[in-house]
Amino acid sequence: MAAKVLYVTQEIYPYLPASEIATLSRELPQAIQEQGKEIRTFMPRYGCINERRNQLHEVIRLSGMNLIIDDSDHQLIIKVASIQAARMQVYFIDNEEYFKRKAVILDENGGEFADNDDRAVFFARGVLETVKKLRWTPDIIHCHGWMAAVLPILAKKAYHDDPFFANAKIVTSIYDNPFQQVFSERIVNKIKMDGISESDLELVAKGASFVDLSKLAIQYSDGVIQGSENILPELVDFTNQSQKMFLPYQEPQNYVTAYNQFYDQILGK
Repeated sequence: MAAKVLYVTQEIYPYLPASEIATLSRELPQAIQEQGKEIRTFMPRYGCINERRNQLHEVIRLSGMNLIIDDSDHQLIIKVASIQAARMQVYFIDNEEYFKRKAVILDENGGEFADNDDRAVFFARGVLETVKKLRWTPDIIHCHGWMAAVLPILAKKAYHDDPFFANAKIVTSIYDNPFQQVFSERIVNKIKMDGISESDLELVAKGASFVDLSKLAIQYSDGVIQGSENILPELVDFTNQSQKMFLPYQEPQNYVTAYNQFYDQILGK
């Protein structure tokens, strides 16, 4: 039976401009699918994505659930589009409050949105809940970018007894795409769910910088990939100290084979 790989990424080309993450998140799922694995791909539905041009449409049977983030209800809306050349569907996590604004991470003055932590938590939870509704059981969940950084702890702690995720291996790719703000200590309340204690969130107990959030993702991952040629040495050191399986940076001409082998290694194949 083909292994199933779930890609959770903060950006994909052509829905957002080409970047290191967006380009890899477009090309890698297609290449891994061509290697014989089954894939699903998720990203946020930022308001700057033109739904008509990209032919997004809402999936009514998957939408409508409310997720509680920091004691407030937020409706989960799921949309989907196809990249025809890749024979690949992309699922979009949407919400009027978090993702309707016509920007990705920064406001019109170049400042980072104050609720980017809420958006990241909603995105991660939205992905996990939607995968359950799809009744699709991933063998590997590969997270790209800090917007997906809270998914590993959710999958490993809050959803660890769920049959859809109980055996899933988590891979986190770390990139050179830091945010500048430090999220307040309230991020603990935003991430906490049944199964997650405050001690599990010790790394972000006093707030969360890019380094703190990345370390949290690494802590609850089974494997870590260096996605950019240059990432903070502190994060490489933390990965090594955590004794996680680690794949160093791979040149574009090599990464598909290296990533596919890394997946198999994590799965024990």
